[in-house]
Amino acid sequence: MKQFGAKILAAVLAMTLLPGLAAAQEVSRERIVTGLNKLTAAAPIIDVEVLRQEALNSGGTEMSGLPNWSKIEKLPQMVVEIDFENNSVAIEPKSYRTLGMIADALHHPNLWAYKFLIIGHSSSTGGEKRNMELSEQRAAAIREALATTFAIDPGRLYAIGVGQSFPIPGSDSKAAANRRVQLVNLGIFRK
Repeated sequence: MKQFGAKILAAVLAMTLLPGLAAAQEVSRERIVTGLNKLTAAAPIIDVEVLRQEALNSGGTEMSGLPNWSKIEKLPQMVVEIDFENNSVAIEPKSYRTLGMIADALHHPNLWAYKFLIIGHSSSTGGEKRNMELSEQRAAAIREALATTFAIDPGRLYAIGVGQSFPIPGSDSKAAANRRVQLVNLGIFRK
């Protein structure tokens, strides 16, 4: 389907969701470690299912206006661009370099103790239900690749798709830039 295009990106973009930070930047392990290692206080307890329900029922409300998503906005995070095959959950081979850098960062001593949330977003091109399903499946595919190919403990990784619920503020909701993946530091991982 056209709405998902093959492109979901290939670089780490920003440390927050502010629209001014949505420009492409060079990816490096150091940048990822630095960006995700800014947790200065205890992270709130996040229930992924509650987040999913809030996204489904957001009705155009921005993240900052939703009780649990507003907690996510305050945590260290970055936007990651990963390419998928068109209308598919198959990660483009060229994006494995980016995934490898993310994995290297998550294995870094500064980040190894943390757990992370992978959030899949779509543009609003196409059907809302399909956008939600595909963003969910793509976030899960990234989690699976990090766990199986790059040996990240799957217990440290959570995945959720939010479809077109949260376009970049101030952007055209159909813009390709809204097809993105966020990584969020959820705080200390405890087995």
